[in-house]
Amino acid sequence: MYIEFCRTQADIAQTRVLGRTAITPVEDILGEARAGHIFILVDDDNPASTGDLVVAAQMATPVAVNFMAAHGRGLICLALQQDRVDALGLDLMHARNRSRPDESYATSIEAREGVSTGISAEDRARTISVAIDAARGTDDIVTPGHVFPVVASPGGVLMRAGQVEAAVDIARLAGLNPSAAICKIMNAAGDVARLPELRELAAEHDLKICSVRDLIAYRRMNDRMIERIGERPVKSRFGGEWRAVAYRNKINGEETLAMVLGEIGPDRPTLVRMHLLSIFHDVFAEDTSRTGLLEASMRHISEEGSGVIVLINRFVSDYVSRTLVPAGESLKGGQELRDYGGGAQILSDLGVQQMVLLTDTPKSLVALEGHGLSIVEQRNIS
Repeated sequence: MYIEFCRTQADIAQTRVLGRTAITPVEDILGEARAGHIFILVDDDNPASTGDLVVAAQMATPVAVNFMAAHGRGLICLALQQDRVDALGLDLMHARNRSRPDESYATSIEAREGVSTGISAEDRARTISVAIDAARGTDDIVTPGHVFPVVASPGGVLMRAGQVEAAVDIARLAGLNPSAAICKIMNAAGDVARLPELRELAAEHDLKICSVRDLIAYRRMNDRMIERIGERPVKSRFGGEWRAVAYRNKINGEETLAMVLGEIGPDRPTLVRMHLLSIFHDVFAEDTSRTGLLEASMRHISEEGSGVIVLINRFVSDYVSRTLVPAGESLKGGQELRDYGGGAQILSDLGVQQMVLLTDTPKSLVALEGHGLSIVEQRNIS
């Protein structure tokens, strides 16, 4: 087992007493990362959560890579920040991502020297080591290869509640190179493993489990990606006196606007609409299912007496539309969303805790509770 070469017997005894398969506090996971231990990363403690085996990239030894291949069974990837991907001269795997638009895979890589077939655990550990070395560059890497870089969103889990971002955040917060080797965990039948199976794997190999939700909450204590830059009253035909509150994203400098009606507070649920502005639907009334949703949302909130609409202008920046608001109403019902961190921080700043989400497309916001928010109801607009 991995524990036999990675952890002392005294540490094993202590962790068993503490309850090995429980979700581990972030502070303890940072210690695991510094020690070079593999850990399991999940979205939250939902039984349906999937998980990744994670190790800080600078600690990705051949033994650790082999453990991931044997017990994770999924694709072994290298989570990197954008600046390192740029330094290596890597392009995205495809200019138009038609599979999972919330994840950015770069071209697969191999170390130019010091590898044989490239697929062995030793070769992949060598490639990871070269890829994260600041002294190395484009001349030290070739493509394609057997290691698959995936780009973490700027701002980490505060902007995107993803396991890639969490892995990089943990390495950085542990004082290590901001990169990580990650591997999706599959069960023996070849299906993606869920939390009950992940707990069994953790117990068998004395691994700790960390959640993205807890990491978001941990970072919220010290980091804020969104700042309030001004507000003014707006008198509307739909609801009377609203407040327009402007925010700036510190990561990319883009701005967004929240329209607030009435008193907002944690004592009762708040009607919330995250609205992607479109000049065709909201100004020219193009005849589609999205036309009239903004006006209808304002009327709903007016009837309720209070609520919040976060407005995103897709013509300002596609990045804003991806990071401050869930994607448009064309999403399939029930789709998991991760790129909502900026919008969540705006709602938190306004005092929202319990949300009644106004949407015609049911959505699941991954690890939302880490932002101090919860969805108590999803209500149709139409």
